[in-house]
Amino acid sequence: MESVRSEPSPRQGDSALTVKILVAGGFGVGKTTLVSAVSEIRPLRTEESLTEKSIGIDDTSAVSQKTTTTVAMDFGRITLPNGLVLFVFGTPGQDRFWFMWDELAKGALGAVVLVDTRRLADCFPSVDYFERRGVPFIIGVNRFDGAGTHTPDQVRDALDLPPEIPVIDCDVRDRESAKQVLITLVEHIMRSMSGRQTVAQ
Repeated sequence: MESVRSEPSPRQGDSALTVKILVAGGFGVGKTTLVSAVSEIRPLRTEESLTEKSIGIDDTSAVSQKTTTTVAMDFGRITLPNGLVLFVFGTPGQDRFWFMWDELAKGALGAVVLVDTRRLADCFPSVDYFERRGVPFIIGVNRFDGAGTHTPDQVRDALDLPPEIPVIDCDVRDRESAKQVLITLVEHIMRSMSGRQTVAQ
């Protein structure tokens, strides 16, 4: 794990450019599943079983089969076709673990905010966190069974997001779908960085 470090910007290593990104969102939205689906190494998980102490705190009504929760972070790594290496960190979803977010966010160049349209309000804290810190992010609408069909534009309107922030449908259980979410994020980060450089000039 020595190679996993927070970096303030992309860095040129011995053989590849590496970037740190975050996967955020509400409880049970699919963060751990996305990290596990895309990782080319055995993903690091910090999951604990849900207990009676979580009753009334963790809302499992929409994810009744969920029996564990992330208490620190998830970590995976993926190399994109262009050779870019992504260090992917999944954040804990419950507010009682949010004290870890600032540490996880150090050096991150961008984030995916996963959304479950059945519980849209659960993603508001994540959106607010990255907006306030100026971290480029995209929305990944994870398609759960029985969630109904909402277009990306409808989700964008519900979240009151500007048109430049991508909103993309995905199934985080599917590696290719999850990988496309990360590719979309990288493209958005590059556009954001290019825009900042243009303004600076």
